[in-house]
Amino acid sequence: MTPKDIASRMDGLISHTSPGREEAFLPSPMIQNHAAFLHMFADGALACTWFGGTLEGKSDISVFASVLPKGASQWGSPQRLSFDTARSEQNPVFFAAPDGRLWLFHTSQPSGNQDECRIRMAEIFRGGPDVTTLTAAEGRYLDLPQGCFVRAPLVIRDDGAWLLPIFRCIQRPNQKWNGSHDTAAVGLSLDGGETWTLEDVDQSTGCVHMSPVEIDDGSFAALFRRRQADFVYRTQSNDGGRTWSAPQATDVPNNNSSIAAIRLLDGRLAMVCNPISAAQSADRRASLYDELGENDARPDADPTGGCVPVWGVPRAPVALCLSSDGGRTFPDRILIEDGPGTCLSNNSTDGRNKEMSYPWLLEGMDGALHLAYTYHRRAIKYVRLAPGWDRADARRLL
Repeated sequence: MTPKDIASRMDGLISHTSPGREEAFLPSPMIQNHAAFLHMFADGALACTWFGGTLEGKSDISVFASVLPKGASQWGSPQRLSFDTARSEQNPVFFAAPDGRLWLFHTSQPSGNQDECRIRMAEIFRGGPDVTTLTAAEGRYLDLPQGCFVRAPLVIRDDGAWLLPIFRCIQRPNQKWNGSHDTAAVGLSLDGGETWTLEDVDQSTGCVHMSPVEIDDGSFAALFRRRQADFVYRTQSNDGGRTWSAPQATDVPNNNSSIAAIRLLDGRLAMVCNPISAAQSADRRASLYDELGENDARPDADPTGGCVPVWGVPRAPVALCLSSDGGRTFPDRILIEDGPGTCLSNNSTDGRNKEMSYPWLLEGMDGALHLAYTYHRRAIKYVRLAPGWDRADARRLL
């Protein structure tokens, strides 16, 4: 589809595209829409939040959200939830705190300088004209160092502490950020989000988008996107998230693009991602923000002591990978959608971008699977797979 074709379908209407599968393109007033995140309310309504504007890194990028009431056939109107006109506000995450309050966490950066990013936290309220209305309080920045980024939701430790998965974009003096020294960390709050400390994950250079999931024995496993575009990596905590092992490669390829993981009701881990690596494609681009067109004479960060990040590997197919061993291996892989995945440009208007990326997933109490992902940088696509989606006669193996 062309960008114009996609835009014509961005009405939020849910269509039945095949037995057991429903789809919709979420409504948005913005040209570029990216980085979807899903949250389910107690009444069964589904919320999707993402960032939108003209181009990632531009100061007009803001956080948006839409709500699908339980049983409804159309997503509600998009609502803007962040309002800083000087910074690019990205990677929104919803978190339902133990006291019932709903929080939005998102990144906020000047231009493409991820090493100058800060994390913002704002309370979200639902209600008003109808159940699809969301509003955000003014919010505040977390007291964490510059360069901290988020993509996955918080988990609660056994002592009530909040654990916020973070990746650190480390500043290199007089050099531009390019991902070469990114590492994993955990933000820790012992007072309900009022104050924060930062704990690094050892030997995690290149590991970002940490996605922690509780596994059978009460421990946590966490899966990572990799700047080196080789494999999804995994770490484990056997003490409730207090310490983490050195990340190790799984058997799933990674293209230096986002992943998401959850634990299913039956105990398996489900990860949605683009299972392709740099070894499988020669496509490359200079950096994530090479189209911003802003004057910056600084050289790219020297990878010495870090890693050599790889950008431009295709962002497709979208696949659901299933694990029965706590995320160590994912032998069962189900195709959600395929395409060229071309991402050598972030442009959302000229049709060059064909990526299907940055997916998120949730499982409903009825066993249905809900997914959302970027479609050609133009729209957020929603897919619902009916209960029984993992039957052999109801799936396409990758």
